[in-house]
Amino acid sequence: MNWAHLGIILFAISCNACALPIKEMAAPAIKDQNHTLYLVSHGWHAGIVIPIADIAGNLGVIAEDFQDTNYLEIGWGDRDYYQTPDPNLGLILKAALLPTASVLHIVGFNEPVQSYFPHSEIISIEVSPAGFENLTDMIAASFAKDKADNIIPLGSGLYGNSYFYLSRERYHLFNTCNVWTARILRAAGFPIRSIRAITVENLMYQTGKFGTLVQSEAGQ
Repeated sequence: MNWAHLGIILFAISCNACALPIKEMAAPAIKDQNHTLYLVSHGWHAGIVIPIADIAGNLGVIAEDFQDTNYLEIGWGDRDYYQTPDPNLGLILKAALLPTASVLHIVGFNEPVQSYFPHSEIISIEVSPAGFENLTDMIAASFAKDKADNIIPLGSGLYGNSYFYLSRERYHLFNTCNVWTARILRAAGFPIRSIRAITVENLMYQTGKFGTLVQSEAGQ
């Protein structure tokens, strides 16, 4: 992350320091926890990993694009910034300061999560059936659709077996990739404050309160 990106994030944090708190939500009851998800940090944002065998309902259409895989990693972000391997300062400023179009990035893989992301901090999360349904429904609702009600693929993703899809949501300073992920987890019933999760560090910190650290970042 360059100095400009860091400065933008610090500015956003200072603006949110005066925001009204979001009412805490109760974590799912232990007796109902039977879906295991993973939150994987990539240094500037995090992806949610879901076992593909658990996916049904509105999100099932995505599983059709990733047959013969065990897991899906789902991320969201600014359309231009996310799809550019080495974004310049102009893209960084545009993504942070202006409401912009967004995309979802979906990765399918078979290896155990820790093996596929050997250098990432990973937190496992147990979620109830009702919470899992809410989570997947909210992810599905983020996809833009064409007039025939089909999701809109945009091309190959950043690594592995991956694709970008157009999202109907808008990216801006107070709805970053990490805020989006926090909102997804909150929909599952977890006590996370999305307005504070502008940085991946805060997102992982909050998730660590109800999840289990299964792998530390390489070198730490």
